[in-house]
Amino acid sequence: MKSHLVAAFSVFMFTLPAPAQKAAPVISPEFQDDHSVVFRLRGPKLESVLLRGQWDKKQVPMTKDAEGLWSINVPNVPAGVWEYSFIVDGLTIIDPLNPAQKPQRSPSASILQIPGDPPNVWDFQDVPHGTVHQHTYLSKALGKQRGAWVYTPPGYETDTSTKYPLFVLQHGSGDRHETWVVHGKANWILDDLIAAGKAKPMIVLMIDGHPLGQVPREAADKRNESLKAFQRELFEDAIPLAEKLYRVSPERKQRAIAGLSMGGWQSLSIGMTNLDRFAWIGSFSGAVDENEIKTALDDAAGTNAKLKLLWIACGEKDFLLERNTQLISTLTTRGITHEWRLTSGDHSWPVWRDYLAEFAPKLFR
Repeated sequence: MKSHLVAAFSVFMFTLPAPAQKAAPVISPEFQDDHSVVFRLRGPKLESVLLRGQWDKKQVPMTKDAEGLWSINVPNVPAGVWEYSFIVDGLTIIDPLNPAQKPQRSPSASILQIPGDPPNVWDFQDVPHGTVHQHTYLSKALGKQRGAWVYTPPGYETDTSTKYPLFVLQHGSGDRHETWVVHGKANWILDDLIAAGKAKPMIVLMIDGHPLGQVPREAADKRNESLKAFQRELFEDAIPLAEKLYRVSPERKQRAIAGLSMGGWQSLSIGMTNLDRFAWIGSFSGAVDENEIKTALDDAAGTNAKLKLLWIACGEKDFLLERNTQLISTLTTRGITHEWRLTSGDHSWPVWRDYLAEFAPKLFR
């Protein structure tokens, strides 16, 4: 009887369907041994998928296999921190398999980082590292919840007596206050510069530059209102928060403000009209209405006496180049001391990382 049961069980087992094989996880992006990068997206019902990468700015068709998996192998992607997107049936989206996403007001780009050999200043290196602190607070100036990130340099937690310079660093109009760290790698840039003795240890304050939400460039009245709201929040909330929680120097000569694009405009407008608060000002591909800084332009002697550095940079292919060259002409004519850097590149993050790496070592000397 027992043998019959065993035989029957064996027949039953052989007639059962084989257990389904688990599908291999889809990885994107995936680095290959030949230094190429494979991008993938599962979408059986999609009609068209293109890859757009910042490294060459091309839109390249991806190929769909029989299982509905779209893919492309891209050779020779240069070292750098790059944005890329998928264009899916005409819609631009992030890579849903890649957790590294560029913080934006309307997220549409993922991040691909390829370290340099030797490492670039924005690459993670085996050096002492600082700390990035995240804060959420109720803005008294705006009456709503706001956010800020603060970088403290290596050794801050163990050296409890030193007071550090404060550097306000601002993002562009399409980004958020996290972007300088997550995508700009500002913390790694400063870590590497400080470790090499090229930059002074400093505390960096990064706040949301959109106090009224994202404002269109053409809405002049709304932009002016937004600038005033940003200044109120900066002076009444964000800087006091940094002064309360961190050991920042109260000295004007130990205060800097800079930013990219919209952040450059904010830095020029606020910095140049508040020289009792800031001695170091930087604009990376920014642009300012000269009427906003008229008081500084009209008093060259007073402005020069207070400024330690006014540093302005723009790429030769940047759409704001003409406005920058006009400002430089005005500063020169009025006798305002400044440093002007015309570089290669356009209005993009690969340019702005270089600018921070060049600007930071000049501060607080």
